[in-house]
Amino acid sequence: MPINLQHPRLYLASRSPRRRELLTQIGIQFDTIVFRSPPREDKELDETPHVGEAPAVYVERVARAKAELGWRIVGWRKLVPQPVLAADTTLEFEGEIIGKPIDADDAKRILSRLSGNTHRVLTAVAVAFEGRIEALLSVSEVRFGVIGESEIRRYVASGEPLDKAGAYGIQGHAGLFVEQLAGSYTGVMGLPLFETGALLRRFEYPL
Repeated sequence: MPINLQHPRLYLASRSPRRRELLTQIGIQFDTIVFRSPPREDKELDETPHVGEAPAVYVERVARAKAELGWRIVGWRKLVPQPVLAADTTLEFEGEIIGKPIDADDAKRILSRLSGNTHRVLTAVAVAFEGRIEALLSVSEVRFGVIGESEIRRYVASGEPLDKAGAYGIQGHAGLFVEQLAGSYTGVMGLPLFETGALLRRFEYPL
């Protein structure tokens, strides 16, 4: 079934409010597909990095898995067929994949490591529709200034970093930490709009 060109919509396979805000920003109408959270997460969405897996390979694999599962859910629930958009974001620092912090102490450790250093933010976007899946990758370099221990403690106590890859959200208080950004601001937020638009055009989705 082709995309409805008169009233185009898609499914966003994400619970992220930042991704919802960014899609709204560019005028895309969407419905949300939400996956189960740990410890009852869907077995198809194993976000554990494989041994020796490169960050770029890892983040694209997870984004594709999310889009594929979202498309399966459309079929299982007999929903109106629409493209499924998914994304995944991770950080790379000193060759290590850094995801969301386990707890507040982990968030403090991550931010202490990033303080005064440059890290990479990788966000993969994937679209699934009618058995076809494609993905694009956005890579940005972010340099943090030196962050004091007391500032890290206050930021972690705010709760903002606990559900975010790398323990920070650039659109929030952590914008104060960013000394330099080379790449995509929206990619660091979690949904690179340039790559998202390019991917949707491949599916002839009207923008």
